[in-house]
Amino acid sequence: MPVTYWAEYAWLGDTVEPDVAIEVSSDGRITAVRTETEAPPPGATVLRGCTVPGLANSHSHAFHRALRGTAQAGSGTFWTWREAMYQVASRLTPDTYHALARATYAEMALAGITCVGEFHYLHHAPGGTRYDDPNAMGQALVAAAAEAGIRITLLDTCYLAAGIVNEHSGIAPNQHQLRFSDGTAADWAERASELKPDDHSRIGAAIHSVRAVPADQLNTVAQWAADRGAPLHLHLSEQPAENEACQQAHSRTPTQLLADHGVLGARTTAVHATHLTDTDIALLGGSSTGVCMCPTTERDLADGIGPAVAVQRAGSPLSLGSDSHAVIDLLEEARAMELNERLRTRTRGHWTAAQLLRAATGNGHAALGWPEAGRLEAGALADFTTIALDTVRTAGPAPRLAAEAVVYAATSADVRHTVVGGRQIVRDGVHQLVPDVPAALVAAVA
Repeated sequence: MPVTYWAEYAWLGDTVEPDVAIEVSSDGRITAVRTETEAPPPGATVLRGCTVPGLANSHSHAFHRALRGTAQAGSGTFWTWREAMYQVASRLTPDTYHALARATYAEMALAGITCVGEFHYLHHAPGGTRYDDPNAMGQALVAAAAEAGIRITLLDTCYLAAGIVNEHSGIAPNQHQLRFSDGTAADWAERASELKPDDHSRIGAAIHSVRAVPADQLNTVAQWAADRGAPLHLHLSEQPAENEACQQAHSRTPTQLLADHGVLGARTTAVHATHLTDTDIALLGGSSTGVCMCPTTERDLADGIGPAVAVQRAGSPLSLGSDSHAVIDLLEEARAMELNERLRTRTRGHWTAAQLLRAATGNGHAALGWPEAGRLEAGALADFTTIALDTVRTAGPAPRLAAEAVVYAATSADVRHTVVGGRQIVRDGVHQLVPDVPAALVAAVA
């Protein structure tokens, strides 16, 4: 049935307005947004704090949540971290992955995230043995998101090789990577075609990287996504070693290789894009390819700071992801993008708070194939979150600066309410569908 939420303050894209009534239809869409209502309408659910569109986590590997703490012990590199990741992956079955993802997605809901892009390549059983249902692992993720109350775009990922050899072949997958691989891009496409969207899920495609998909099979994945109008994501230039291997094998950068094979475009999102040339930036921006920055993972793994300002100026919309889940906090991802740039350039103010919120909301939803979400206006999906303005982190700034307080001071711990499709998933900081999320995480990680 129709419901009304009354927001003490709401960020409406350009300004923060007080006393905002958000009317929601029985089909989970916003029917009206009314400002200056002065008092809550009769029967309205009151949301104290600043309400913003639901946050979109554009890049997630749910199983990496099991690495938290473990991956931060000692030193090492991205490549030593990858070995620890393989060990976690080797233990998961559809049932245990469902439990881990359900708890991880519940943590996301508590952090104000209403939609996740799951970059999914853990397809088969250890050693590459096929489950009776070849999409059992992906279906476990879709079910986990539903039970946690958030939307998901399952970015089913083509992952065929352990490294680059030439245009037509790659290094054979190692024992850990066998469960990631379908053998060929055509076989990947056949399996992925069996996945079907529903009310809370959409199906997209991903190319793991130019390391993992031979060049002559890139277009197969791109064409699969194009035929369906589906989002297409990929890891791009996360490590200098990837760029060097691509140059050696193909005499061009990964970005140039992707452009040559028809992968770039407005439905494509490049994740990380950390080590780019000026030509790469022009190719991404000129094709309107999006870029997803994951600052907490990029700094956790010592990957580097990507040229976010430059790619945006060139024409690439920016979104944000928590990737390896060193933390799950899209507000931290947003401010980290700005603060990283300040450290690099020694100047301030590369993005406004509103621009950073758009990266975390509307841009992220668009990158995941949910263009009808990520804004508070009539006709949009009724997905929104409320951040408290009276905690030790957020108290003090004038209400007109609520967006700045949210971006630069608040954390996921300040999220009080999360609404998805008009349904209150988090109320007063408590998840309504997963009663004890910390206990669920402890059990799932164990």
